Amino acid sequence: MIAAAQRTGHARTAWVSAAAIALLVVAVLLSLGVGARPIVPATVLDALLRFDPSDNDHVVVVTQRLPRTIIGLLAGIALALAGTVMQGLTRNPFADPGLLGVNAGASVGVLLAITLAGITRPSGFVWFAFGGAAIAAVAVALIGSRGPDGSAPAKLALTGAAITAGLTSLTLLVLTTQSAALDVYRYWSVGALNARGLDSVVLVFGPIVIGVVLALVSARGLDLIALGDETATGLGHSVGRTRTVGVLASVLLAGGATAIAGPVVFLGLVVPHALRAIVGGSYGRLLWIGMPLGAALLLFADVIGRVVAPPGEVQAGVVIAFIGAPVLIALVLRGQKVTL
Repeated sequence: MIAAAQRTGHARTAWVSAAAIALLVVAVLLSLGVGARPIVPATVLDALLRFDPSDNDHVVVVTQRLPRTIIGLLAGIALALAGTVMQGLTRNPFADPGLLGVNAGASVGVLLAITLAGITRPSGFVWFAFGGAAIAAVAVALIGSRGPDGSAPAKLALTGAAITAGLTSLTLLVLTTQSAALDVYRYWSVGALNARGLDSVVLVFGPIVIGVVLALVSARGLDLIALGDETATGLGHSVGRTRTVGVLASVLLAGGATAIAGPVVFLGLVVPHALRAIVGGSYGRLLWIGMPLGAALLLFADVIGRVVAPPGEVQAGVVIAFIGAPVLIALVLRGQKVTL
């Protein structure tokens, strides 16, 4: 009976993995072909393989849609992994990258870039956003690890909430006193894939790749932490090491994604939570399947934003929030117990 259940679980995981990859392929094709100027797949492929600068369709694909598709891939993968790791570290199925103060730290970093450095181009915010996110997350990790019960899930979550509240207050203070900063900041703050180019991607590609590797390496440790710290320690596992690796992975992933796409909410929460109901709680499965699913979800949101309000666009971050809010409400109404 156990062997049959395992075979069923493996088969389900294989099907879900294949479905996630198929969704990602469809999302990439739509991202490259759909917009104010519809372009058929054959022309998209031709533009990628035999670029002709005199062909307007080729120019649109290569210079506009390809960069935002790559940004969507990277940001979607990073946010899904960061959310999964955060849920594992805190044993809280409703945790997301914002729990570490990442979004709030990135927002303060962007405001510093605007008010102190005079930067107005979104591509110029990358290092400021990444640095702000990293500093906030490190502060949460250091403060949350102090004391006899250091790095306990509840303590880490409460510390993150406190740091986030403080940084959010600072952000609002600056925005209410600097109208010029508000004009530049408000576009970045909704989360978008079309405000930055491949030059921004190059800056954060390395940190995101390192974050992906660290997240995948921490999978077994997260499975053991799910059993409880005492049980994991009794099995010979270093809980502190896994938390350190997990926090570092979350900083690199969420910080990099926020730097290139803005503070996209809900994606890091919804992806692992939805997958957990389908393939179970193994973090190896959640992390691997979450990568293509997270990227597909963000790209689909971007495509939907292009077509729902022509001739303008609705930013991907707004679409994700619009989808994620009812999903989160549905999860809460299911009555699932939330643990810290």
